[in-house]
Amino acid sequence: MTKSIFIASVEPYTGKSLLALGLVNSLLGKTQKVGYFKPIITQQTPGQKEIHIEAILDYFALPISYEDTYAFTQQEALQHMESEGRGEMLNTIISKYKKLEESCDFTVIEGSDFLGEGIAFEFESNAAIAKNLGAPVLIIITGESKSTAQIISSALSALQGFESREVQVLGLVANRVKPEQVEDVRELLRMQLPTDMMLTVIPWEKQLQSPTMKEIRDALGARVLVGESLLTNQVDNFVTGAMMLPNFLNYIKENVLIVTPGDRGDIIIGALQANLSANYPKVAGIVLTAGTEPDEPITRLIAGLQTVIPILAVQQGTFGTTTAIGAIHSRITADNRKKIELAIDVFEKNVDTKALDNRLVTFHSEGITPHMFQYQLVKAARSQKKHIVLPEGNDDRILKAAARLVAQNIVDLTILGDEAEILASAKRLGLTLDTSVVSIINPALSENYDSYAATLYELRKAKNVNLDMARDMMLDVSYFGTMMVYQGHADGMVSGAVHTTQHTIRPALQFIKTKPGVSLVSSVFFMCLPDRVSVFGDCAVNPNPTAAQLAEIAISSAESSARFGIEPRIAMLSYSSGTSGEGEDVEKVRQATAIVQEKRPDLKIEGPIQYDAAVDPLVGSQKLPNSEVAGRASVLIFPDLNTGNNTYKAVQRETGALAIGPMLQGLNKPINDLSRGCTVDDVFNTVVITAIQCQDSM
Repeated sequence: MTKSIFIASVEPYTGKSLLALGLVNSLLGKTQKVGYFKPIITQQTPGQKEIHIEAILDYFALPISYEDTYAFTQQEALQHMESEGRGEMLNTIISKYKKLEESCDFTVIEGSDFLGEGIAFEFESNAAIAKNLGAPVLIIITGESKSTAQIISSALSALQGFESREVQVLGLVANRVKPEQVEDVRELLRMQLPTDMMLTVIPWEKQLQSPTMKEIRDALGARVLVGESLLTNQVDNFVTGAMMLPNFLNYIKENVLIVTPGDRGDIIIGALQANLSANYPKVAGIVLTAGTEPDEPITRLIAGLQTVIPILAVQQGTFGTTTAIGAIHSRITADNRKKIELAIDVFEKNVDTKALDNRLVTFHSEGITPHMFQYQLVKAARSQKKHIVLPEGNDDRILKAAARLVAQNIVDLTILGDEAEILASAKRLGLTLDTSVVSIINPALSENYDSYAATLYELRKAKNVNLDMARDMMLDVSYFGTMMVYQGHADGMVSGAVHTTQHTIRPALQFIKTKPGVSLVSSVFFMCLPDRVSVFGDCAVNPNPTAAQLAEIAISSAESSARFGIEPRIAMLSYSSGTSGEGEDVEKVRQATAIVQEKRPDLKIEGPIQYDAAVDPLVGSQKLPNSEVAGRASVLIFPDLNTGNNTYKAVQRETGALAIGPMLQGLNKPINDLSRGCTVDDVFNTVVITAIQCQDSM
């Protein structure tokens, strides 16, 4: 079941606030802790709050601070993208949303408003945010001033826009549709939308679009002459008072706004009298134009009336004023409870809330985005802090990553090397390494050196290792760091920025050894592709595994995938799919698949299968139409090291994907290897996944 829903539009003034109010109200009838989050808000004048947020927090009395309901103003988001890139902007939004989500049972997320500068980037940002938050989208379009054909085109275009970006769409709402169009719009959309997609068509509700006198005052920059307390009056119509009074009275309708020059005393008096008369509808207010105000006798008359209507004065002419009033788009504000209640009522009358509840209950987010994956990794590591040893303290990348890890309070660290040299390097790099937080150990000077050497001798004497040899070996940082893990003085180790893979993992194979029931150490990379995270194995350790070893790699990789929040769907890769190919290499993959199916019938697996059929839904459906894995594989097992290592590097370079790993599988305690070409981010991420592995090996 999902814990959120994302309301998204592709144009301004669609009525998103109606859906937000209706959803929050409906959800509060089922659970107490409902959150509201608007990632990017329009720019606000100092001291003002975003009106949708203010209205929802105030009306429902949600126990959420205003600052926790959004991440950026639109201007801040644009600046952040220019300076830090979209990735960092998404990371900030995810972090802020997750903080709110932790205290809520369900969160309504509202997309941006498509107002002001930066409209061009809003659709892409909304799609990316919804995808990274794992929230299903409820699309809303407006039918205002559109023909039936235009409404259908807008709806299908919006849907295609989100689905082409692999955003899961829960339903579509066509709002503000003329009553006479409602049935045609519903029938035509139902014919063209997926059968399981919710469809709602909401007819035009004039009172929701009618501005208040306060909104008109603000839009015109008008001065209030009288009736300040009545600015909540709703304006359903407006008329220009430019004719003789008898004719003018025929144009007064319910909640009318009268626009007239200030020297038309007859119109002003007629409007006031009509408002008092039982034979005429209520007058909402008057706007006096052209910078003129009533003569003194008229002003004195108005001042003496017990019942007045709001009268505003503007400098613009009558034509310009009426044009500006006609362009006002009313918005639902916290002080207009009548309109809030009307919006909720319209929602309940038109939205099938039972069907919506059922869709939310059965909704399952497909896949996980790289930004969400990295956020979850850091959160998981921080939740149960572990102690990691970094043997290569003489490398700048290690020191930079260590400073980040400590600053974010993710792990406890020990760095191996000469303390003076390490601190000098940190100073040169402008880093702060507080030795009260980060432990720096020179193996040769360690108080544990002798006992570590003695332990290694006892463990390896059957392999012709004497004590002197053990003492020499213990001066090697890889052996010393591994022994720290073996003795429980550290929970895990990350090395390989300077040393080879063999140099890094040899000590672990010698005395950390494999877990019970596991005969093979293998590796996986978490490939953070632009729109998903896939698990690649084995791309670093086993050159040419047998069928049995390949099966073990697949099972270990599936378990790693599930441990890190990625649903395992295993593709056993080969140069042919299904039964189409023959040959020794294909047969090995076929046998490995059968072994996995026998040992772990609970796992979804397909093999042999080609890479394109494994990851491309169209190709997968053509080559293996009845497969649960084809086109949707999340765990890709390569037949040998040559294929796996080259493929992961090709994908990484050609797509710009972040490759986290390799993460070693099968050892009793976590030891992980870095590539010698690793970046600071690689070190950081590998330490994080190692820390999570440590939580499972307690």
